[in-house]
Amino acid sequence: MALRRTLCVSMLVAATPVPAADDFIEGVYLQSEELCAQAKKDTLQTVIDAGNIVLSADGLQGVEYNCEFLQISKAQGATSWAVTAICQEPGYVFPDVLSVTQLSPKQIDLVSVRPADSEQAGNGGSYYHCEGVALPQ
Repeated sequence: MALRRTLCVSMLVAATPVPAADDFIEGVYLQSEELCAQAKKDTLQTVIDAGNIVLSADGLQGVEYNCEFLQISKAQGATSWAVTAICQEPGYVFPDVLSVTQLSPKQIDLVSVRPADSEQAGNGGSYYHCEGVALPQ
């Protein structure tokens, strides 16, 4: 009986997803405050369909492009995180490592280990929190 109970608890622990680092970003971020205003006025999907990239705690998302955040580690002395990701675009999958730094309550900066001048674009840049905008269902 005790062995069965231990096995059930072990299976539950193994099936539970690993939580993101404490205090990781929340909400939706776009590459300018103007895009946030457009997403509020129209829809976030309209902004994505126009070729823009959205940042959320899950990763980066765009038309025919995404980066899924796999592991998130918080820095001890700064409001920064190290993130490993798997990124995809048509016909190409690649790993990436990014630093995510909160510059202010409304601005996040990403720095990718992938150089921006490589064949595939890097994942760096500034993103702005879009208050009142949610990811498409």
